[in-house]
Parts: sequence; structure tokens; C-alpha cells
Amino acid sequence: MSAALMGFAILLVFILVMRIPIAFAMGLVGFFGFAFLQGLGFDNLLSFRWTSVLSLASNRVIDTVQDYSLSVIPLFILMGNFVTKSGLSLDLYQASNAFLGHKKGGLSMATVVACGGFSAICGSSLATSATMAKVAMPPMRKYAYADSLATASIAAGSTLGILIPPSVILVVYGLLTETSIRELFAAGFIPGLLGIGLYLLAVRYTVWRNPDAGPQGERLPWPQRLATLKGVAGVLMLFVLVMGGIYLGIFTPSEAAGIGAGGAFIIALSRRSLNLGDLFLCLSDTLRTSAMLFSVLIGALIFSDFINRAGLPADLLSFVSGLDASPMMVIVAILAIYIVLGMVFESLSMLLLTVPIFYPLVQSMGFDLVWFGIVVVVVTEISLITPPVGMNVFVLSAVLKGVPTGTIFRGITPFWTVDMIRLALITFFSSISLFLPSLLYR
Repeated sequence: MSAALMGFAILLVFILVMRIPIAFAMGLVGFFGFAFLQGLGFDNLLSFRWTSVLSLASNRVIDTVQDYSLSVIPLFILMGNFVTKSGLSLDLYQASNAFLGHKKGGLSMATVVACGGFSAICGSSLATSATMAKVAMPPMRKYAYADSLATASIAAGSTLGILIPPSVILVVYGLLTETSIRELFAAGFIPGLLGIGLYLLAVRYTVWRNPDAGPQGERLPWPQRLATLKGVAGVLMLFVLVMGGIYLGIFTPSEAAGIGAGGAFIIALSRRSLNLGDLFLCLSDTLRTSAMLFSVLIGALIFSDFINRAGLPADLLSFVSGLDASPMMVIVAILAIYIVLGMVFESLSMLLLTVPIFYPLVQSMGFDLVWFGIVVVVVTEISLITPPVGMNVFVLSAVLKGVPTGTIFRGITPFWTVDMIRLALITFFSSISLFLPSLLYR
């Protein structure tokens, strides 16, 4: 266990102090940590005994690149890029605003709903945050919404991108823990809807405390409201086709991702929003993002091999067993660690650092790994709006010049509070997450 803890400490120094990219930091620590366990040192770098270490690293690279199930990652990213280029974000906001904009805080409510819908297709919280800031902020400023409420509704609503399926973060968790991706997608649906509902309550609470923070907008007649749904009908059908096909077992997640990317391409062409330049940008961005994710995943798997060989999960289980604490108290302690780490790390880094350590312990205590995946993703969502890091907050601050991060963080408080309530509900009532997987697959 001492070797694993030393490796983890070195990893934190690499990431936080030396600012080495997490993919290389995890790969280096895992590689040389495994060599240390083999009794190898720098004095025998040319020794044939390094063959086993080199074999471990090379096999991880080859196996990861050749893993068919990983094709779901670039395909879902490509799907999100095509949908973003098609201008769906504006149509989603207009449709949501048509039904909610006339209420107190209605534009913020429309923003939350539109963020939930857009992130369900896009799959990226940061991309949703940057895109919806450009779409939703101008009308909210037009109706004199407080910057704190307007920006907080965008930042919080955008966090739903890593939970509502299809979610790249859920795919990465499934690969790290060898958990069914389609069960994870099913498990994330109800907690995602619960998140939207609680965010709407947070908006209502904010305007109840300060009615001037979210004035009413225009009330549209029903024919105009229904007309706005035409703009989102195609993408809604695509979402139902992709996720319905996965849930019903008609095709695998990888096949669904291919269908989704192809359907999003057709939608973008039909809306005449995609030219050759945009197509090149979509493909190059997909390639760049996929390469980043694959490199991080390979580094995480090498690091995971090291800590497993060093016996950290088994030693951690022995330590927890000696404390005579209830399994649920252990889960609460793990969540507390995640909340603290969320103040320092961004979501993907935190997931890759901690899941290889915690999931064997959680599994050995008899908890469902699908349920634990949703709990981890929800607490990771919270890290996106938790000070002092809060990646969504800093993305918004960069896009919306003149809005201080302090203003956004003040507005975030009600949303962060309901997120903690949702985390508690999902943690203590596992059926919220497991109802759909149990209904469909078990």
C-alpha cells in the first residue's frame, strides 16, 4: 500500500505543482511504479527485465486503440458536433421559452430545459455552457434579469451534459469498471430529469426571494408555441431512435452512436447549416477531442494496473473493515472526498484518478456498480459549479466578458444546494437510478 500511496502523491505533484498533463502524469507514474514493484531501477534500464513493464504499457495502448466498444466515444462526439453546427441550441431555447418564458424567472427556466435537451445530444457540459451562453444570455439581459441568476442557470443547466445519455463520462466510467454502458445510460435518465426539475425549483426559489431577479417575459399564443416545436422535431426523433434503440436492445451503444452521427449529419445538411468548412471543423474537432480522451484513458488504465498490482484496493478494503463502519458510511466518506477534490480537479481528471481506487472497494461491499456510477457522475457534476475551480463558471466568465466569476458563484448557491439534495436522494434511494435498468435488463 505504501508504494501505491507514494505513487498517488507523486501523481498529485505532477498534476498540481508541475502542471504535467494528466494523461502523461498517470502514464508515467503507472509505468515507473510498476517497474518499482518489479524491483527495477534506473541502473539497469537496458536490462531485459524491463520487458514486462514495456509489455504492460504497449499492450494497454494496443488493446485500448483496438477496442471496438471505444468507437462509441468519437461517434457520439461527432454526433454532438453536427448537432451544434445545425443550430439546434437556438431552436431548443425558443421552444422552451415559448412555454415557460411568461412566468417569473421563465427565461431562466427555459434555459435550464434547453440546456438539458441540448446536453442530451451534445454530451459535453463545457460545450453546452459556451453555446447556451451565446443563445440565452441576450434575451435574459433584454428583460433585465440579474446576471447572477442568468449565468447560474446556464452554468448549472450545462452540468446535465455528463449525466443525461448519451454521455461520454458514463462511457469512460463503464470502460474503467467493465460495467454495461447501456445500463448506465438507462440509469442516468431519471436522475437527469430529476436534476432538471430541481433546477427549476431553484429558479422559483430565487425569484421568490428577489422578484426583480427574473421578470416575466411575453406570453405567446398556443399556435406560436406549438410552431416552435417544429424546429426540434428532427433532433427529438433522432434522440428517441438512438436511446430507444439502446434501451430496447435493438442495437448496441456503438451501433447507436453510428446511427446518431449519421442522423445528425443528415439533419445538419437538411437545415443547410453545414458547408465544407464546417464539415472539416466538425471532423477535426472530433479527432482532436477523441485523441485527448483516448490518451487520458490509456494513462488512467496504466495507472490503474499499477495501483491494483500494488494492492491499494485490497488494503483499502482491509482498512475500512477494521474501522467497523457501515457500508453506507463508507460511501458518504467517499462522496466527501469527491466534493473536496472537486474544488481542485476538473471532472474527467477526478473521475480517472479516483474510480480505479474506489470501485473495487464499493463492489466488494456489495453495492451495484451501475448505481455507484450515477452517484459518481452526479457528484462530478457538482464539481463543475463548485468554487474555487468550477469549470463551467470559468467557461461562462470567458465567454461573457464583464461578468465576474464571483457574481456567477453567488447565483450558483441555490442550484448547488438542490444538487446536494439530489445527490443525497440518489445515494440513499438507489431505486431512483436502478429502476430503468432493472425494468429493461434484469
